[in-house]
Amino acid sequence: MKTITLGADLAAPNVVLGLMRISEMSDDAVRELVGTARDAGIDFFDHADIYGDELHGCERRFAEAMQLTPSEREQITIQSKAGIVKDGPYFDFSYEHLTEAVEGSLRALQTDYLDILLLHRPDALVEPDEVARAFDELEASGKVRAFGVSNHTPAQIDLLKKSVTQPLVANQLQLSITHAPIIAQGVAANMQGTDQALTLDGGGIVDYCRLHDLTIQAWSPFQAGFFNGVFLGSPDYPELNAVIDRLAAKYDVPAIAVATAWITRHPANMQVVLGTTNPERVAGAAQGSDIPLTRPEWYELFRAAGYRVP
Repeated sequence: MKTITLGADLAAPNVVLGLMRISEMSDDAVRELVGTARDAGIDFFDHADIYGDELHGCERRFAEAMQLTPSEREQITIQSKAGIVKDGPYFDFSYEHLTEAVEGSLRALQTDYLDILLLHRPDALVEPDEVARAFDELEASGKVRAFGVSNHTPAQIDLLKKSVTQPLVANQLQLSITHAPIIAQGVAANMQGTDQALTLDGGGIVDYCRLHDLTIQAWSPFQAGFFNGVFLGSPDYPELNAVIDRLAAKYDVPAIAVATAWITRHPANMQVVLGTTNPERVAGAAQGSDIPLTRPEWYELFRAAGYRVP
């Protein structure tokens, strides 16, 4: 498993296990899933307060199943997210909401601290001074050790940084071979007559994150689009799957590993956030951590997904 660095000194694997679907799983099933991830070198686990049928449901299910000792807790990285009010639905980056959400996550996870807290999608009513106040208190109390964002644009991050003094270490963004506008628009910049060239969300978020040492965490890495099915094995992507299958045979890995490798091959040193609860798929995806796709192979996958390369 390839290791990258978040922020100044947080070592982390470039494949992460997301746990948004474990609320109905048995203790044994959760332990098998997490154990498979650990065996593959994944010691980084992604949560959010809204995951599960009830608030903090998946966080609670994880803690109840794992029953981590203090030494076991220290061996893993736990990241959670806050800012979405599920019952609204709306977003809330107020001091009160963020601090209360973290307290709830700590209770549910049965831990004294989060390694990383992400702001979960932008709040249109954000007041950066309130976020800064929450971050300062959470850091000073030792309840959160590092901070980041999710689905934020460059300008939204800069707005936060007017007040927030802590370095932001990650930005969790949707990215897969078939859902790659944050990469594709840069490749087609200044090309007339193609939607791929359109600047979205201010543009340049990948380069911005590289310039400012924010690790991109790619969520839905195998989804064709926005929660509309996976592209692996899909009849809607015959050309792409033919290329994936050929490369999988070349590198002697399952197809899912090639989909992982397309993201981890990027020099931005991204993390792939797995959402599956299938241990076999976790083990297979992890094999893509350090597959050395060549430039021609990376671009062949990109073109086969329907993107233009001038």
